[in-house]
Amino acid sequence: MPKLVAIINVICWSGFWAFGYIALTTHAANGGQIVTASVIAFVALMIGLFAYLWLARHTEATGYAPKRNRAARFEEE
Repeated sequence: MPKLVAIINVICWSGFWAFGYIALTTHAANGGQIVTASVIAFVALMIGLFAYLWLARHTEATGYAPKRNRAARFEEE
């Protein structure tokens, strides 16, 4: 499962950069292409971000990456 999520992560980030570039460099007369490329880039960004965060949590849970440094919370009585 983690390998599949990693592959999805790479594909989505590549799609985000590719379609984002298309959306930014298309002539203003082609409004439909700009909207389509922007929507695809946004969807790829969201999926890529979700996959990246899932991988980060998974590596912490399995011990591959160190846990985040957090201050201990003390309950006051």
